[in-house]
Amino acid sequence: MTVPTETLAGLETDTLTLEARPAGVVVLRIERPERKGALRYQDLDALDAILDGLATEESVRALVLAGTPGAFCAGIDLSDLESRSPEDRSRSENTVMSLDRWRFLAFPKPVVAAVDGPAVGMGVEISCQADLRIASARALFAWNFGDRGLVPDMGVSPLLLPTIVGLPTALDLQLSGRRVSGKEAEALGYVSTYVGDADPVDTAVEAASRLSAASPSAASRTKALTYAALLDPAGHLARHDAALRECLASDDHAEGVRAFLEKRTPAFRAPEVEEAR
Repeated sequence: MTVPTETLAGLETDTLTLEARPAGVVVLRIERPERKGALRYQDLDALDAILDGLATEESVRALVLAGTPGAFCAGIDLSDLESRSPEDRSRSENTVMSLDRWRFLAFPKPVVAAVDGPAVGMGVEISCQADLRIASARALFAWNFGDRGLVPDMGVSPLLLPTIVGLPTALDLQLSGRRVSGKEAEALGYVSTYVGDADPVDTAVEAASRLSAASPSAASRTKALTYAALLDPAGHLARHDAALRECLASDDHAEGVRAFLEKRTPAFRAPEVEEAR
């Protein structure tokens, strides 16, 4: 199953392009090589619209986020930032007090980041939202917010990074702002797979295909439960029990049981995805 090209064409922009890969995987590329993938505010607005469209498209099963060769996302475009007043530098989602603040965390399908260049500032915060990260020898990660007199601008690293690499390492990375290579990032546990000089996109597509092979509705609920538990652990059991009841009554559960008994691969249906919030 490959996502129809015409489905993606209406979502693309000049700097954010979409490529259909097999098994319902879509590669979203940041196409600003001259700025190492640094994003303007207009790009962030376009990214929101793309994620809304992909979230509700049934043929999309997983997302790979990448830059151009040798790039990923070098944060916010500081020339765009400098032209704005302090009041105009904060985006509307910064007032959202839920997982919806972080669009890749809230995206109801697996997300894999393919990092082939600098992921710094906001770019490293975006990479932190991915479910898995694949890095090449050209990858570089830096939580360099202190150099700009800021805390992590999206607010996701203080929440997620300690669960990924441990508290002392998370504080080291965020307070020092030091540069971390792709190879070191794998050793720290931040990167799932280090591919050396190879293209990380191909490995990321393989990983995304693996993550999306099971029931889409179960995967969506599992992802949501996992991240929501970090923000609101007290409410986890209630959310879990509700999700389990929904799964037990679903067509995917019935199909999974039948497939096991009939010794075949399950044929799961695309999930009914609610409109993105």
